Formats: sequence, C-alpha cells, structure tokens
Amino acid sequence: MAAPGGREGPAAGSAADSALWAEVRALLPGAEEGLTLALSGEVEDCIPPLLRRARGLLYGAAGRPRAAAAALRRLGDVLRDYSWEKLNAGPWREVSKAWRQVYAYGCLFGALAEVAAGRPLAPAVRLCDMGLLMGASVLDNVLARLVRVLQARLPRGKRRAAAEGSAKRVRIDPRPVPVVQPEDELPHLHCPSLEHFRDNYLIPQKPVVLEGIMDHWQCMKKWSVDYFCQVAGCRTVPVELGTRYTDEEWSQKLMTVSDFINQYIVNENSVGYLAQHQLFDQIPELKEDISIPDYCCLGEGEEDDITINAWFGPEGTISPLHQDPQQNFLAQVFGRKYIRLCSPQDSENLYPHESQILHNTSQVDVEDPDLVTFPNFRKAAFQSCILMPGQVLFIPVKYWHYVRSLDISFSVSFWWS
Repeated sequence: MAAPGGREGPAAGSAADSALWAEVRALLPGAEEGLTLALSGEVEDCIPPLLRRARGLLYGAAGRPRAAAAALRRLGDVLRDYSWEKLNAGPWREVSKAWRQVYAYGCLFGALAEVAAGRPLAPAVRLCDMGLLMGASVLDNVLARLVRVLQARLPRGKRRAAAEGSAKRVRIDPRPVPVVQPEDELPHLHCPSLEHFRDNYLIPQKPVVLEGIMDHWQCMKKWSVDYFCQVAGCRTVPVELGTRYTDEEWSQKLMTVSDFINQYIVNENSVGYLAQHQLFDQIPELKEDISIPDYCCLGEGEEDDITINAWFGPEGTISPLHQDPQQNFLAQVFGRKYIRLCSPQDSENLYPHESQILHNTSQVDVEDPDLVTFPNFRKAAFQSCILMPGQVLFIPVKYWHYVRSLDISFSVSFWWS
C-alpha cells in the first residue's frame, strides 16, 4: 500500500487496516519535509530532535512497520509526558503556545502509532481529543480531521454503548418546580425585528425570552440523549462533578460522553455536568445543527469572536447566582430550566464572594437564602422564567442569573460583545 515517501506503510495488517491507514495517510503531507514542525515559541533543546525523530519514523517505516509503530508510540508518550508537566506547572494563561503544540504533536504521533499497529481505535480517538482539549492547533488542525475519520470507523455498538447499556434509573426526590408569579415573569417576544430588540432590550440592557428564533435549527429535531450516544459517545470531554461549582466537593474529570451519560444522566443519584466551549469544535456534526442568533450582528465583534458553550446535565444541576462579562443568548434545546435574574444595580444586595476567583458569584442560595447572614438580599428585585425547549433567553452583560435544571437538559449559550 502507498505510504510516506512511496514506501510501504506503517500498518500492513488486514485489508480494513490498510484502507484505514490509506485514509489517515491522506490527511498528512505527501513528503517528510511537508510535515512542518514549527512551534510558536521556544521550547527546551531536547524537544525538536524528538519531534524530528518521530517524523522520520512515520515517513521511513519501510520493512519494519510494526516495530516503527511501537517506537512512534513511545516517542508520542515521551512528548506528551514532558509537555504535560509544562502545561500544569502554573496558571493556564501563562502556558506557552509552543508547549501546547508539542503536546498536540505527541497526541498526533501517538494516535497514528495506534492506527499503524492495527490496534483498537478508542485509545487513538482519546489521544486526538486530549490534543484538541489541551494542545494547540498543528498542521491545519489535523487532529480534528483525524478524529473524524477514526470515529466513523468505530463499531456502531461501541458508539451506542451508553444507550444500550444503561443502568436502571435511581431517582432522588427533586425540588418542586417553582411557580413564577406574573409580576416577576420575564417578557416574551416572538421573533422581534433587529431594530425592536436593539432599541427595547439591547441598548437599555433588559432581559427577555425570545420565541420562534430557533425553530429551524436541526438540533430541535435531532438532539436527544440517545443521539449524543450515537454521535459523540466515544469522545473524551471535561465534566464538572457536583451540584454547583461553589461546593467543596466540586471537581472536574475527563471522561467519554458515554461514561458521562451512564454515570450522571442515567443514575440520578450522581450529579455531573458537561459544560464546555470546545465541544462544537471537537464534534463539528453538532455545530452544524445550531445557528448563531441574528441579533449577535448588533454587537461590536466579529462572528469568530462569539464563544459558543454547551451545557448538558441531569435534573437538579445548579449554576449559582453569578454574572458574566459578555452578553449572553441562552438557547434551550431540550429539558426545562428555572432561571432568576437580577440587575447589576443590585450587586451590593447579592453579597458577592470576596475572593478574586469567585468575585462574580453570590454567596446566597437563591432558593433558600439565609436572611440572617445576608439581610439585604430581601431588597434585591428579581425577574424569573422557566425556559422551555425552543426558547432563547437574552441575559445582558453583568446581569446576575441563577439557573436550575428541572429535567435532563441541553442548552447552548452564545457569549458576544
């Protein structure tokens, strides 16, 4: 079979292995010098020789394909282990892009080694996801293209494992569904014009529930828990564990979407939340099912500046009362959410945490406030809604909002300026 430089490919197994390697190989440059190893910054002197050696193994594996795959796997391990320490040595914002690129190359070479050796593909998919989550783009985002090829080759049964292997639902007693009083309810509008939304809600910074603007999104017809098992069950994502991020036991963990659904969606005694902005970059099939609301064009930034977040979790998950630094459209795909909002003018009555890391979060439990400790909280004026599937809530910048999922819920938020 064809291989880098016209030699025999690293994988010489079954016809299926050969076909997969040919498809994977087509994602890479045809010649060794085409696979550039340029980094956006300085790294330690030991790294470039390791990168060049891995590239040489990939393009010069004639005659000993499986031996080359094993050596390539070891080099991928070394590159990932070395750069992982750099990625975790200090605050994330101070991590050099060059070290994130080294990590991505380590994931790339490791994944290619798995394919070359004809090994099961799930570990290769996980390596691609780790590179997408923790690394920086290399070779025109080759990891995103590679994982799409690999995921399509996974047995369908494995991709649907969570849906078919679900444990019996263990139900806990949830809080009752709140009653929203008419005087506190947010206004609802059906497909307002850009001018009407701008003049009456964006400029005066007033929240509103918009209806009808996402009826045409494909996600409204396609998305469900079972659909996510099919499309993304094998993909590794970061999951937040705990009812709310202010709890002492709150933590984060990397796991596959299938494991997340089995452990935290099906089993209602456990609470976990998939909340991240990279999901749609990791899994483009999902991004194709949503649309950026037209009203975002009223902002100052470009479309590429809009941050799209995914929020997928079980009933009872809570986002404590907090504020965000950008305008927000929260689009509800399935499930319901109870939401309370309060103007930033009431901030002094909401008792934000004094620590810098939680200064945008209130200390008060909105649905069970301690009015002895926080007496001024009773002065705060709130508006509320139960956000239903197909509705989009406009949350103005710095507007305080509290969110509780009333069902298994998937929301998409658009942060824009």
